[in-house]
Amino acid sequence: MRARSLSFLRTLVNTPSPSGHEARGQRVWRDYVKPYADETFSDAYGNCVALLNKGGSPRLMLAAHADEIAMAVNYINDEGFIYVRKLGGIDAAITKAQRVVIHTRNGPVKGVVGNVAPHLTKMDKERKLPLMHELFIDIGATGRKEAEKLVRIGDPITLADEFELLRNDLAIARAFDNRIGTFAVAEALRLLHESKRKLNAEICAVSNIMEETGLLGARQIAYSLKPDVALVVDVTHATDYPTVDKPQHGDVKIGKGPTVTHGGGNHLEVVARVEAVAKQKKIDLQHEATSATSGTDTDVIFRTRGGIPSALISLPNRYMHSPVELVSLKDLEKIPELMAGFALSLKRSEEFKVKI
Repeated sequence: MRARSLSFLRTLVNTPSPSGHEARGQRVWRDYVKPYADETFSDAYGNCVALLNKGGSPRLMLAAHADEIAMAVNYINDEGFIYVRKLGGIDAAITKAQRVVIHTRNGPVKGVVGNVAPHLTKMDKERKLPLMHELFIDIGATGRKEAEKLVRIGDPITLADEFELLRNDLAIARAFDNRIGTFAVAEALRLLHESKRKLNAEICAVSNIMEETGLLGARQIAYSLKPDVALVVDVTHATDYPTVDKPQHGDVKIGKGPTVTHGGGNHLEVVARVEAVAKQKKIDLQHEATSATSGTDTDVIFRTRGGIPSALISLPNRYMHSPVELVSLKDLEKIPELMAGFALSLKRSEEFKVKI
């Protein structure tokens, strides 16, 4: 991967962006895309947009969500221990005994999620999985008054794990879901900036907010932008490791390229064009099926206004919604190339309609 692109990815992933509190990460994204855009702006809730070839047609939206799963301060007891509620699909079982950062108005406050030592639980008949409201954070406070001077109810909390390279072009981080998507959108914009003279389409590169808590930002920005066609980038479950049931969850491998999803809101003609571009560029694609919804921003974008022809491109990700999400950088590099190729394939004023 290009050195500057890798540095951007590292910074983007390491910058905390809890759902509903994405501003810091959005600034990183906006600053990176600005040289490649004709115009950048953000809306009331912090969705960020970078425009290229303004006035072109059709209007293509390249979108991914900026937020990560997290927690929020919910209650402080008399001893100064902090109880939490979740922001998005965080797993209480793997959050115990983790280091965390509470993001306050006055800066970060470090803490740990408490975990009772096995010596003190060995007489228990069975060990049950913890519930989110049972987790507590220890910030070293002497009591409630001291804790309340440091944090307040509603402050977001992220795990302290950060980006690391593993081997064989594999990388791990707590928040590839879905900073890899906003990274890919930014890189696609960079590639298209280099080929701007060949563009017919107007490009709306979008880093949208609050996907993990209800696909909210994508709904807002798709309504505002009124795109003619949309490509959405997210992560998907790699199933190439022990205990995963492939007949139930499909066969998706790390290192074998991005996936394209079939069914649901994925428009037949848009998907066909994605496949054609991948074939032309010799990009290996994997395939996924969805029976109804994908659980991604595609689900709300495609049904906005009168219907926006959309397709979902995903990066295989092992151990999703954990501190050790694992992806292939080779797979990731193919997604901007694929999106840029799709954009350049668009004819002036081209429309996507199901053939009847």
